[in-house]
Amino acid sequence: MAVTQPALAARDTRYVFMGREVVMPVVVRDASSIAATYLVSSAVARRLLPDDQLDVVELLPGRALFSLACIDYKDNDLGDYNEVSLAFFVRERRAPAGIPYLGTALNLFRNRIATYIYKLPVNQRFTMEAGCGIWGFPKSVEQIDFEDLSAHRSCRLVMDERLVLTFTAPRGGTRTLPDVPMTTYSYIDGVLHRTTFVSGASGVGIRMGGAELTLGDHPIAQDLRQLGLPKRPMLCVSMDHMHGRFEAPVPV
Repeated sequence: MAVTQPALAARDTRYVFMGREVVMPVVVRDASSIAATYLVSSAVARRLLPDDQLDVVELLPGRALFSLACIDYKDNDLGDYNEVSLAFFVRERRAPAGIPYLGTALNLFRNRIATYIYKLPVNQRFTMEAGCGIWGFPKSVEQIDFEDLSAHRSCRLVMDERLVLTFTAPRGGTRTLPDVPMTTYSYIDGVLHRTTFVSGASGVGIRMGGAELTLGDHPIAQDLRQLGLPKRPMLCVSMDHMHGRFEAPVPV
C-alpha cells in the first residue's frame, strides 16, 4: 500500500496526517500484548537487513535474536489499533561489539539491545501514515485479529488475502516491569535514524517457551521459514497493561 508523505512538519515535533496533528512525544497510555523471542539464523537475518550499517547480535554462534510481538493498542495518541511487530535485535556495526555471546545475554536481560523492525503491519490507516511519516517504520494496513482462548490469546495476521501467521501464547501474569529506556532503528529517506522510547507494564507473565506459531503461504511467512521458524521460542511474554512514550527520530 502506498504511503502518503506528511504535508506538514514543524520544528520536527509537530506533524499533521489526514488532518490530525501529532505532537511529540507520542504517548501510549494502555495496551496489551503477547510476544516471543526466538533464536534464528544469523546469515538469513543479515540478508533481511537493508544495508551494512546495522548488524544482528548473536546469542550463540550463528544464532541471532528475533522478536515477534502482537499488540492491541487501546489508548494511544495514534489511535486504537492492532499491530504485529517482526524485529531483529541489532547494533551499529561501527559500535564496539562487546563481549561475544555473554555480553549479549547480559544486555538482553537488561533490555539494552536495540531493535530493527523488519515489518510492522497495523489495521488502521492513521497510525500507518504517522508511523511511516514520523519514524520511517515499515507499517502497512493489514488484517489483524485477536482472539482470547481461555488462558491464551491468539493473533492472526493476513496480508494480500493470504495468511502470514497465527501466534498463540499464554496470557496473564502478576509481575510489574518498571519503565525502561530502549532504542529502535529505522530509515527515513535512506538515512539511518535512532528512536528512543520508554516502556513499562503491569500484569506481566514471563514464561520459557509456551507459545505456538503457525505460518501461512504469504512471502513474509517464507522469510520466517528461512530464519528457521516455526520453532520453540526462548521465552514468551504477555502484558495486560503496557504503557510507553516514543520520542522523535534522530539521524545516526
